[in-house]
Amino acid sequence: MRGWLLQGMRPGRVRGPYTASHMPHQRPWWRVMCLTGLDYFSTLGYQPGIAALAAGAVAPVATLVLVALTLFGALPVYRRVARESPHGQGSIAMLEHLLPRWKGKLLVLALLGFAATDFIITITLSAADASAHILENPYLPGAMAGEQIWVTLVLITALGAVFLKGFREAIGIAVVLVASYLLLNAIVITVTLGHLFSRPDLVADWRRLLLTEHPDLFGIIVVALLVFPRLALGLSGFETGVAVMPLIKGRPDDDPDRPAGRIRGGRRLLVTAALIMSAFLITSSFVTTVLIPPEEFEAGGGANGRALAFLAHTHLGNGFGTVYDLSTVLILWFAGASAMAGLLNLVPRYLPRYGMAPDWARAIRPLVIVFTLVSFLITLVFRADVTAQGGAYATGVLVLITSAALAVTLSARRRHQTRQLIGFGVITVVLGYTTVTNIIERPDGVRIAAFFIVAIIAASVLSRALRATELRVTDVRLDGLARKFIADVTARGGEIHLVANEPNERDATEYREKEAEQRSHNHVPAGEPILFLEVTVRDPSEFESDLVVTGEERFGYRILRVEGASIANTIAGFLLHLRDTTGRLPHVYFAWTEGNPLKYLLRYLFLGDGEVAPLTREVLRQAEPDPDRRPLVHVG
Repeated sequence: MRGWLLQGMRPGRVRGPYTASHMPHQRPWWRVMCLTGLDYFSTLGYQPGIAALAAGAVAPVATLVLVALTLFGALPVYRRVARESPHGQGSIAMLEHLLPRWKGKLLVLALLGFAATDFIITITLSAADASAHILENPYLPGAMAGEQIWVTLVLITALGAVFLKGFREAIGIAVVLVASYLLLNAIVITVTLGHLFSRPDLVADWRRLLLTEHPDLFGIIVVALLVFPRLALGLSGFETGVAVMPLIKGRPDDDPDRPAGRIRGGRRLLVTAALIMSAFLITSSFVTTVLIPPEEFEAGGGANGRALAFLAHTHLGNGFGTVYDLSTVLILWFAGASAMAGLLNLVPRYLPRYGMAPDWARAIRPLVIVFTLVSFLITLVFRADVTAQGGAYATGVLVLITSAALAVTLSARRRHQTRQLIGFGVITVVLGYTTVTNIIERPDGVRIAAFFIVAIIAASVLSRALRATELRVTDVRLDGLARKFIADVTARGGEIHLVANEPNERDATEYREKEAEQRSHNHVPAGEPILFLEVTVRDPSEFESDLVVTGEERFGYRILRVEGASIANTIAGFLLHLRDTTGRLPHVYFAWTEGNPLKYLLRYLFLGDGEVAPLTREVLRQAEPDPDRRPLVHVG
């Protein structure tokens, strides 16, 4: 069982599926758009019903506000994200680079919590809405009525089973599903708009109801501005659109670091998807609000979570409605697959690189089981209610889009682009207002996100502590002078003696006293040459690091200087490198550090220093199980 679960676990650094070593086959941007559309366009299955339930007669006006925010807020932000992260890193990676060290990593962990909320709720909400379309079909036996929770759990189980067996992104299937789904929606909306054209009294009734509830235009606009955050589901899909950019086929002469053809294709993808979705959002909200009685949107009503399907059955017959239901179920189920693939891409991209994931997180199947069980829990908590999960979904979507707006604002500030700074700053404020309003009105989303954030941070800290003494050096390179120092020592036929020194004043007195101390306390053989080894912690939040060793001569003493993520790991990695390249076991000499061991352990975990001598020895013990091949550590 363990072999099956960990099958295909990739060794070493894991950065997600879009690394150069296994880049998938690339396709034209419009085909890749359909992969994004699995998540984005599938929200038409439940968005119009949620909008009508949240805003009532004002739903079409509130939807116009949402579309304006989409086209003039989210779209410009993600066009900028696509330009600055063409390799699928997305806005989270932009913030990681803009806010380095532990600040950036803690922010990434928090955003991963919201991203997990977005993707997990995509799975559960899509499955719940698919089950609603199944159970409301008139051809289904009445005995299955009221079994939405169990049908949802079956759909989630089937999704998990597909990924346990092995899943590959099937862009061809996505194109067929999205094209057929959009075509069927276009038919439903065209027919119902034609019906409204022949029955102007229905539009008049809606206008009368709207003006009765809100007598003037100003009141309507105010209400629309207040309720449109509840419609934020219609903003989903932008982060996915950036994540799939590596799948877009660029130009043959593209620069690998700045692929202009891919960037152009990614921006076309975002614009086209936003325009298509905006048109469907406006028209679907209008026809569903005008044609469907308000009580049908309530829980148990025929249009709850399936407003367009209700119209398909009512105006085009049960035969066409059943075809529409089938298309909706398939795209919703595949949207869950897209979300699962997103999770399986997101977690390996960050947590293993931070040392904040257990070793088995590099394998697909254990992660699939974890995500499936969490989806079960969320489904049971919300009782497979589409409307109830809307707030949680909107929270995840809005936080990610707001973080993207913040990322491009900070980027514009760093580049001293005043106009862009002001424009993106305004968008960030609007999106921030929308996010806060949604959280206040529907706190379920932030509660779920808080659960994910706490779970991710707790698991990350525990994993980092358990893996702290792993050898985390990925490469060692010596400059010419450093190689000369090592060659001079080995040419004498003696052993390599390294004295670990914490660089302070770096004057002649410091090196003279350090040498005398080590020769006296650690019994460094008289007459044997020594090399000072000085380690500077570059960024203690990094888990893995490459080492570049530079040689320096000061006051007649030979010094090897190196930067790393932690002192103990850096020294251990360099000692093993010397052993492998010279064929000799090097000796390293330390002085004991005075202080509380627990305090130094915490300093090692978070600042990279601490009690260096025993930690270096432990890293060496884990990295080299054979004591006869292990570099020697002396402490005095």
